[in-house]
Amino acid sequence: MKIRGLIVAAFIFFTLAGILYWSEHHKPGEDAAQASADAAPSILKLDSSAITGLDLRKKDSEQISLTKDNSGKWQITAPKPFGADQTVVSGMLSTLSSLNSERLVEDKAADLKQYGLDQPTLQVDITEKDHKTRKLFLGDDAPTGAATYAMIAGDPRVFTVGTYVKTSVDKSLADMRDRRLLTVDPNKISRIEVLRNNQDIEFARNKDEWQILKPKPLRADSDRVSELVRKLTEAKMDLSASDTKNVPPAFERATPLAAAKVTDDSGTQELQVRRSQADKNNNVYYAKSSAVEGVYKISADLGQALDKGLDDFRNKKLFDLGFDEPGKVELHAGSKGYFLTRSGQDWWQDGKKLDAVSVESLISKLRDLSAVTFPDSGFADPAIEITVTSDDGRRVEKVQIAKTNLGYVARREDGMALYELSSSSVDDVQKAADSIKPGAAAGK
Repeated sequence: MKIRGLIVAAFIFFTLAGILYWSEHHKPGEDAAQASADAAPSILKLDSSAITGLDLRKKDSEQISLTKDNSGKWQITAPKPFGADQTVVSGMLSTLSSLNSERLVEDKAADLKQYGLDQPTLQVDITEKDHKTRKLFLGDDAPTGAATYAMIAGDPRVFTVGTYVKTSVDKSLADMRDRRLLTVDPNKISRIEVLRNNQDIEFARNKDEWQILKPKPLRADSDRVSELVRKLTEAKMDLSASDTKNVPPAFERATPLAAAKVTDDSGTQELQVRRSQADKNNNVYYAKSSAVEGVYKISADLGQALDKGLDDFRNKKLFDLGFDEPGKVELHAGSKGYFLTRSGQDWWQDGKKLDAVSVESLISKLRDLSAVTFPDSGFADPAIEITVTSDDGRRVEKVQIAKTNLGYVARREDGMALYELSSSSVDDVQKAADSIKPGAAAGK
């Protein structure tokens, strides 16, 4: 009995010792990781920046080829040369360069037909800098789960990959084309010229500010010009239209609306826009660009943005105050004079502190002064003169306002343009000036 007990004890001891040794020399999760690696191995691991070419071959479709040019941009080279949508291609590269399977289906597949891989739905040829080419085959969708059968040329294994892989890389020519009608860089545009109804309007940009150059130098509403820039640079060709064959003759029959010439550091591109009135309440717009071949339907947004006159782009504000706080305001109206100076948060006149709220009310009224129209004449003797100094003294705006039979007409010192103002807006300025109060005494 003692010998039998010793044998059992020895067995238990060696068993426990073996377990302890294994636990000390075996990393937690190693078996699970190995099993996972065997079940769902990586299919492709590539440096996306080293990929220089993609060829997509689909059943019953012509091959689509893309090549990266010397500048690093992707271009469609087949079936015809087109610019490529860089964002779409970038998404494809991201998927292909780090492609993982969901599971390994067969180590050595003898019958590829059952997976749709004998004649793949899609073949993607991936060419790298060293001219090495990898071929990815995508077959049928798996009967269960959101997965697709896949394999790599030269590798007998069959995998499943998520259907997002097919969605990412199975693109049509229309999907991959750069559909922009103007390919200029919106951040580098320096000039825009719009020719409409025999009127030539030209804008020039200095940093974020726009100026009207033609028909004569005028202040521009930078927000409105920037909106025009956005619509021009975001204008895209409609490649989904079922009647694309009818677009060129429709363009020829349509009425010319406007031509826009856009210049950046790469040169000038021109967009011709025409309008066809399908019915009283519905206009159809077409465009032809110097940057891309063909004629296309476009959204009504761009047509409407170009269907504007000079006054629509002019700066109607009398002062360029924005939300800046001026440092000085000087106002003369008849025998009344106001000389306001800011120091920190306080306003002063003749050495006396003023009520800041009442001064801010005047500044708000000055900020709101806007042209109702832009008359060609009507300015006579000024009844009101206002000088506003802001931007730490770097900007001084001088304005004269004359009384007319219908209201007021104003003129800025920096140009001969006239601004018709409503009587109520000018009256509000004078009332706000008259309402300026002394500041509260210290300690009260």
